[in-house]
Amino acid sequence: MKLKLLFIILSLHFFSCTDKILRFSVNSGNYDRMDCPVSFDFVSQEFNNENIQLVELIGSNKRNIPFQFDKSRGKLWFLLDGLTPKESIRNFTLLKKERKTKNQHIQIRKAEGALQFSLQGQPILNYQFQMTYPPKGVDKAYGKSGFLHPVWSPGGAVLTRIQPPDHYHHYGIWGPWTKTQIDGRSVDFWNLGDKQGTVLFKTFLNETQGDIFSSFTALQEHLDFGASEENKVAIHEELEVKVWNLGLSNSAWLIDYNTKITSSLKNGILFDAYRYGGGIGFRAIKAWHKDNTSVLTSEGKDRLTADGSSAKWVMVEGETNTPAGRSGILFMGFPENKEFPEPMRVWPIDANHGRGDMFFEFCPIRHVAWKIESQKTYQLNYRMLVFDGMLTPQQAEMYWQAFANPPKVILNTIH
Repeated sequence: MKLKLLFIILSLHFFSCTDKILRFSVNSGNYDRMDCPVSFDFVSQEFNNENIQLVELIGSNKRNIPFQFDKSRGKLWFLLDGLTPKESIRNFTLLKKERKTKNQHIQIRKAEGALQFSLQGQPILNYQFQMTYPPKGVDKAYGKSGFLHPVWSPGGAVLTRIQPPDHYHHYGIWGPWTKTQIDGRSVDFWNLGDKQGTVLFKTFLNETQGDIFSSFTALQEHLDFGASEENKVAIHEELEVKVWNLGLSNSAWLIDYNTKITSSLKNGILFDAYRYGGGIGFRAIKAWHKDNTSVLTSEGKDRLTADGSSAKWVMVEGETNTPAGRSGILFMGFPENKEFPEPMRVWPIDANHGRGDMFFEFCPIRHVAWKIESQKTYQLNYRMLVFDGMLTPQQAEMYWQAFANPPKVILNTIH
């Protein structure tokens, strides 16, 4: 994920016999920060997770801080934990010494056709990589793989729903494209019952477990059923899902959902402007309806006015059987996404015979078509905060700013 970090890169080649490798500071900037992921460039063959210790300097005291190398991107990650007020600076040192402070990892395991994420026994989410078929008697064309379900709140409430009888093609959290054109021919990857196309899991490209995050990257194929065999895969998608380790005391999960798409078709593919398609979609549980849910956008829109509008973030929440009584998901868009701030689809309160069931989607092609050129890569990045209780607009803005405008990291001395 490309984060807009501002930093000064100093050479890492001048190590001496001291145990200090480098010192750096983090400036929170114009925004309050809460449990904010932070990174800086760090590329060295000499050091690894076991022979480095990260320490925060607090006056004359030192506090060990968990961290994680992301070798594929040449980054060192850690959490700016707790509340860091705006316009404040925190100081850190990276030491060459045996590492002692580690987090309890977010565990990943494969079971029952899913890649399952959990923290100390509490489930977070499942990525379903094996085919899931609809109930007996329903057309098997509605079968699908490559989606998130269940997604749990920290209090244990399931928030996602798949295969509801009103829309058997709905699958928890997912994002197929709907009205598309390939050489003038219409192909729908969303409405599975039309049997024009689908999106399926192909293989895992990467799986990571660490102190700061656990993640996977999956290859998903957008299949065009009306194409010749050599052009059947209309889009290759790399889906990266990253779960940040905020611990159990925060009553929140922080999840990144990043997708890269590439088409090898000679003439590419056109995503027509339409109210559904792509981005990130969310079908909520059956128990959520017009009388016990709410929507709030960064622009102050609610369930009645959000549909078709655009926003930086959207909070969807409702009643659950958790101790807090309510749970929700804050969906955050990234400034470099197509059509940011992104338009959305929110079902009206009379949806599904007046029940007002909950559906939300960031939909970059809601108002403007998008031409995907052959062999070019396009990316959409999203972050979700899954929470129990209530989240204020000020807190939502704080989490979005951490995603869109991370703190400034300044590497200031190397020994």
